[in-house]
Amino acid sequence: MNLLFAGSLQAQQPSEKQLANWLKRFPAADTNKDGKLSAKEIRAFRDKRNAGREQAQRGVARQFSVHPGWDKAPEFPKHALMYKSPSELAKLGTVRHFPKTEGVLRIVGTGHSFMAPGYKTLPTIAKAAGFEQPLHLHTGGGMTGSTRYKWEQENGIFQFDKRPHPVLLPSIANAKWEAMMWGPYFNDRPAYYLCWMDFCLKYNPSMKFFLSDAWPQIHQFGEKPPKSEKELTAKVWRRMGAQINAEFNKVVDVLNTKHPGKVFIIPTSDAMVLAAEYFLRGELPGVQGLHKAVGGHERSLWRDRLGHLGPGFNRLEGYVFYATLYGRSPELIQSDIEFGGDKEFPNRKLDRTFRKIAWQAVINHPLSGVKAEDANGARD
Repeated sequence: MNLLFAGSLQAQQPSEKQLANWLKRFPAADTNKDGKLSAKEIRAFRDKRNAGREQAQRGVARQFSVHPGWDKAPEFPKHALMYKSPSELAKLGTVRHFPKTEGVLRIVGTGHSFMAPGYKTLPTIAKAAGFEQPLHLHTGGGMTGSTRYKWEQENGIFQFDKRPHPVLLPSIANAKWEAMMWGPYFNDRPAYYLCWMDFCLKYNPSMKFFLSDAWPQIHQFGEKPPKSEKELTAKVWRRMGAQINAEFNKVVDVLNTKHPGKVFIIPTSDAMVLAAEYFLRGELPGVQGLHKAVGGHERSLWRDRLGHLGPGFNRLEGYVFYATLYGRSPELIQSDIEFGGDKEFPNRKLDRTFRKIAWQAVINHPLSGVKAEDANGARD
C-alpha cells in the first residue's frame, strides 16, 4: 500500500480518481462512512497500517494494562453473564451438545494462533485413532484469544461492558463436558483461569483442565537476539525450556491448590525443545532450519519472529494435545494420517518422529498427568 500512494500523498494532493480507486481497494479507510475518501482519511489509514507492520516486526506487546476490576476476582460486575441461570444463558447464545461416547472427552476451549495448529489437527488425529473429537472453541488472535480477554468478552464486562458475546458460557451451563483447554498469554494471572474453572465446575464437577505452555521464543534472548542459528544450541533450547517450565509450574500450582488434581500441562514447549535437539542431531528429515527469522529457511521449526510454528509442525502440536488429553501414545496409531496440504512434506518418517517426540514430551513432564506405562490410555 505504501508504494501505491506514498509518493502521491507526499508530493501532491491525490486526485479524485486516485481517491476513488483507493476507496474500492480499502473501504475501511472511509472512517466517516460518507462514501468518499479524503486525503486526511487515507493518510490516517496508511499510518495505522504502517504502525501495524512495525508492531509485527517488533513482536506482540508483552506489557499492557489490565482493567482494575480483575483485582476483585472472583467477584465481577453484577451484570456479568456468569450470574445468569442456564435457561437465561441459553436464550443469549447457541447451546452445543455432543452425545456421550465412552473414552472420548467433550472439550471446550479458548486460545490464539499458537493453539490453532493443534486445534486443527487434533480432530484428524482422533479420527485416525478411531473416534470423532467433540470440540467447541472460542478463539482469537494474540491477546484476543487469551483466557482473560474471552472471559471479559463472553460476560460483557470491563472492556466489553454490557456488550457480551457468549459463545462458551451457554454451552458449559447447559451441556455435559469433560475438559477445557487453554492457550497462555503474557502476564497471565491465576485469576484468569480460575474464573473459567469455577464456572465450569459449577455445572460439570468432573471436568479437568489443560493448559498449553507454548514454546521458547526469540524475546527470551532480551536485547541480544541471535544473529545466526549457530547460537541456537541444544543447551540454549533446554535453558529457555526450563524457564518456561518454571513459570507455568507456578501458575498450575496455584490452580491445583484451589482445585486439587484438576489442572494439567500440555507440554508443547518440551516437545519443541526436543524437536530442536532432534534437528541438531540431524534426525528431522526434510526440516531445513531451526528458526526462519534467524536462519531464513522456509522449512524451519518456527516461521516468524512472533514464534508461530513452521510448516508441518501443526502435526506435532496435535500429537501432544492427543497424548496429553488421552494418555495414549500417538505411536500406537498404525495408519498414515491425511492432514491435507503438501503431500511430500512432512514425509512418513518425519511424521512418525513427531509422534515419538510428542509421547516423550508428555510422559516426561511432571504436570502432564501421564506416565510411560499409560501408553494405552491413562485417562480412559
